[in-house]
Amino acid sequence: MNYSIEEMKLSDWEQVKDIYLEGINTGIATFQSEAPTWESWDKGHLAACRFVARLDNDILGWVALSTTSTRECYAGVVEVSIYIGEKYRGNNIGSSLLTKVIEQSEEKGIWTLYCAIIRENIKSIEMHKKCGFREIGIREKIAKMPSGVWHDVVLMERRSKVVGIS
Repeated sequence: MNYSIEEMKLSDWEQVKDIYLEGINTGIATFQSEAPTWESWDKGHLAACRFVARLDNDILGWVALSTTSTRECYAGVVEVSIYIGEKYRGNNIGSSLLTKVIEQSEEKGIWTLYCAIIRENIKSIEMHKKCGFREIGIREKIAKMPSGVWHDVVLMERRSKVVGIS
């Protein structure tokens, strides 16, 4: 598959939102029950390091970063969100997007990428490990789905070897 990794544009939002909804529908990608508005999503993510995998006019997946704290000492610690369209999973698109966001985040001075993955989302955990993330803990029954089912999350992080303390 000959796709490109490009900066996300506002005009990509509808497809980005649709992919997010596909993730919601899996029941193991997020605890959210609905996609946010563009304004809410935009406010909750860094302006830098937003990427999409694009094939012609189709968005195959996306990645973006969010701050984890407003304290200055944590300026280089961010949370990763990554979603791949249902029909494009299993094609290394997620690994390509993660690799791009790792490179770009380090250029922006970010030293730690963090994520919390629902324990049953084995493929996402494996993909993150492939890209240099390590498991740092489990939060047991931390949140529940709208259906009332409680889930554990696996906490993972990737520390830069070129930015900050390695």
